[in-house]
Amino acid sequence: MTDKYVRQLTGWSLILGSLLVNIPYTLLISNFDYPDILRAPVDQVLRQFAAGGSGLIYTWLAFAWVGLPLLFASIMLKRLPEFSGAALSETASTIGVIGFVMQVVGLLRWVFVVPLIAQSYLDPLASATTKASLATLFQVVHQYGGVVLGEHIGQLFMIIWMLLLSTIIYRSMSLPKWLAWLGWLAALIYSLAQTELLATVLPTIPVIAWAGLVGSLLWLAWMASLGIIILRQKNAQQLDTN
Repeated sequence: MTDKYVRQLTGWSLILGSLLVNIPYTLLISNFDYPDILRAPVDQVLRQFAAGGSGLIYTWLAFAWVGLPLLFASIMLKRLPEFSGAALSETASTIGVIGFVMQVVGLLRWVFVVPLIAQSYLDPLASATTKASLATLFQVVHQYGGVVLGEHIGQLFMIIWMLLLSTIIYRSMSLPKWLAWLGWLAALIYSLAQTELLATVLPTIPVIAWAGLVGSLLWLAWMASLGIIILRQKNAQQLDTN
């Protein structure tokens, strides 16, 4: 592929992915009390999940996969001249892919695992012992698939990806420095959200409750900005050629 084509694909993938992620995210906020529901009692989570029906399952499925353009962009970035010559480019690409995959794996538990647990838990014929076992099973799946894979490993790798790319951007002669500072700021704030994850097993740790939402929004804004700048550089190159 030509540099022009790679630039277009990468830029639009960053913009499209950043915008698409907000659609299921907003639906989950309005229909499932997300993200507060993640730390609610098991009985409340499963009943509220079951009440959402198939529409809620489709929303989680969309949430897992609408970010696919961002995965594609993280791979394509290293092919652009601004990134291809950087020593950190290959490392950043690998870490970005791992981060995206871990987040998808974590989200898909709501599509393929939680519905089965909720159905069995809410079965009128289920005994108290069965319900207690299912509640424990949900907690294990929720903690490992959600907190460990999706939120801890997935988010942490995305933070590292953002830090590495921001460093490359800062060193670049053709990319604006403010974009690097925005990436570093977003990564710092997003990393503070890890306190909420640690609090699930260490309740005495101070939790910075606002860091998750603010960090994720800054992360999406940073990626969309990077996409716009990549496309504008393409346009600038075309003007120079003409």
